[in-house]
Amino acid sequence: MAATPLRAPTRTYSITQLCREFGATSRALRFYEDRGLLFPSRNGMQRVYSRADRARVILILRGRKVGLTVEEIREILEAYDDGGEASQAPRALRTFRRRIDALETQRRETEEAIKTLQAACERLSASCTAPRRAAWGT
Repeated sequence: MAATPLRAPTRTYSITQLCREFGATSRALRFYEDRGLLFPSRNGMQRVYSRADRARVILILRGRKVGLTVEEIREILEAYDDGGEASQAPRALRTFRRRIDALETQRRETEEAIKTLQAACERLSASCTAPRRAAWGT
């Protein structure tokens, strides 16, 4: 009789464990579940997250951190679900490049706004330090 290899027990996580690990709120994880990004199983009323769910949480939080929309994140995750990394990589690459373009535009606009405000501060500073004449002409 051949021995069957033993499987390591499947690691699961509670919503509290994932929230503590990643600094997320339970409300955020429930939101991502409601939007179809996470699919925890249930043990009664308790959500039970798998290693795959944990990996998805990491990707979701990274995506949000760089400003991706929930829809963009969903499309990247679905591409993986549909065809693995070979399908996901080109989709993610297009999305990331678009985001980089948007951030670079935002940076240019922010730099222009800073220059405008600095010039205004210089003008206002100069007018604040100029000697003032009394309003009644003395």
